[in-house]
Order: sequence, then structure tokens, then C-alpha cells
Amino acid sequence: MIILGIETSCDETGLSLYNTKKKSFINKLYSQCKLHNKYGGIIPEIASKYHAKKIFPLLIDILKQNKLKLHNINLIAYTIGPGLPNSLLMGVTLSKIISFLYNIPTIAINHIEAHIMSIMLNKVFPKFPFISLITSGANTILCIIYNYNKFKIIGECLDDSAGEIFDKIAILIKLKLPGGHEISKLAKYGKINLNFPKPLNYKNNFNFSFSGLKTHIFNYIKSNKLTFQTKANIAYSLEETITDILIKKIINASNKYKINNISIVGGVSRNKKLRHKINYYKKYNKNIFFPKINLCTDNATMIAYTGYLNYKNKYNKNFNNIKKSLLIDIKPKLKLTNK
Repeated sequence: MIILGIETSCDETGLSLYNTKKKSFINKLYSQCKLHNKYGGIIPEIASKYHAKKIFPLLIDILKQNKLKLHNINLIAYTIGPGLPNSLLMGVTLSKIISFLYNIPTIAINHIEAHIMSIMLNKVFPKFPFISLITSGANTILCIIYNYNKFKIIGECLDDSAGEIFDKIAILIKLKLPGGHEISKLAKYGKINLNFPKPLNYKNNFNFSFSGLKTHIFNYIKSNKLTFQTKANIAYSLEETITDILIKKIINASNKYKINNISIVGGVSRNKKLRHKINYYKKYNKNIFFPKINLCTDNATMIAYTGYLNYKNKYNKNFNNIKKSLLIDIKPKLKLTNK
């Protein structure tokens, strides 16, 4: 099968072709970070405008590169949510147009589930069951993954997510987006750990709360002159604090449920300090897995691959009948739920 993946949940325009026979993929991505930096955050109207502008050239490019035509595609997987409404509409609309014109079935994919399954695109991936930490966009979720379509949420974010905190603090100290990447670069120059608070830092509580941390840093910024060194110390301390919180939750969950296979996915999983610090636990028989760097942030390959898994394992409830393929269905507030 040749599966077309379409991802437009936020400000990344992503298209991918996944070849199930060769188990290979090609990923195309247009990032709008530079566009939104001057506004200090993502502007939904601009995001949807540039999705509309870039998605067709990306489609033409990816087909040409693979010497394919639209009629060669066997399945279209698209992000149905969560995400920005108008951004989601761009990807869903494209999928339905192609579906209608070429009689190709479509499948709606939960963006968060796709992040979980991105780990399976590695050459070496965790065996079931495994603990999965999803740190993507507005989500920080801890799950037990029993198989491709069965998982249990054991912890989730009660307010701001880890990724949101990186972005919001980056904006406060006059850095660019994406915040996590810029915080990491600046953190290298930090000299002092400011010992920021670690909310919900309890052994048997796997939920996350970062809003108090954000408020604490905001008050610290107001009370101190924002020199380069002060900003570097804040970045260093923030990175240390968030990675400590995430790792403690993961390891405590692994110990409680006696599951040694651990995956960390989503944008924050790119963080080098997080990767370095959690690898310490390999000596305690913890098997640690991260996606490929280019599959940590939003991408269409994880959408295409998750569509394939649904097809292969006959999880057909998300399929759209061709006769109904023009229905534009989006779920901007879609949640990850227990299965």
C-alpha cells in the first residue's frame, strides 16, 4: 500500500508517503515558526492561510519525488484533532477532495495517538506493554500501551503542559519559538540552578501541573534585571526542573507497574538534556526509546503510519465511506481516551 499522510493540526504543514511493502517513508514539512515569531506566538488565521498556500506545492513535490500519481495512493490518513480549527480544516479538506476525485478511502487519526505510534517507526522499538510519555503541544500525558489499540492513561496535565511552559517562558525572556529549542541553547550558559518548584512531585501521583512553575518564574523575572546571565540561569533552571519532573514521573510509573520498556514522544522528546538524564536509568534495566529527531515534532509520517496500523489491525471505526467522503469532520478538542 501507498499511504498519504496529511498533518495540519497547528502551524506545521506536513505531508508524507508511507510505503508498506518497503517500510519506507518520505516526509515533507513546511514550518511557520519564523512567521509567528514576530507576534510572540502562533496566530491561527496566519497558520491556516499558510497551510492553504503551501499544502498543494508540497503535495506536487512529494508525488514527483516518488514518481507517483494521485491514483497510485491506496489510503489517505489525516489529522482530525486536536488542533486549531481552521488549520485542521485545510488538511481534512485536501484529503476529502482527493478521496472524492480518485475514490480513495480515508481514515481520521488522533494526533496524540500518532505521536505514541511514532516510536514504532524506529528500527528498534519497545515491546508491549510499555510506558509512554507524550509531550506534544498542549499535552503532557503518561500512558501504559498494551498494544496498537489498547492503552490506559495513568497521568495527564491538569493545566499548562511542559511544551507550553517552554514556549511561554521563552517568550517572557525574549527568545524565539520553538521555545524548547531556544531554552536549551541558552541553558548551556547557565551558571546557577535557581531551584524552581516542582509541583505534584509525589511518588504515586502521575499527573502533571506546570502553571505554578510558570507563575513562580514570572515573579522571578519581575523581581530581577533581565541580563543575559539572568536569562541563561532561568533557562538552565527551567530545563533542569521540567526534565527532573518528567523523569521522576516516568520512572515511578515504570517501577509501580513493573514495566521496564519506556518511550518518550512529542516535541519535548527532542530535548538533549532529557535524553541524557533518563539514559542513566538504563543501568537499572530500563529500556529507553525515543523517536527519530525529525519525527518528534508534528509530522505527517506518524499520521500515515498510524493510518496503516488501523488498516492492518482492522480498527475500522475511523474509516470514512467513499460516499460520505465529502463530510468535513474535525475535532479541535479531541482528547486521548482509554481503550
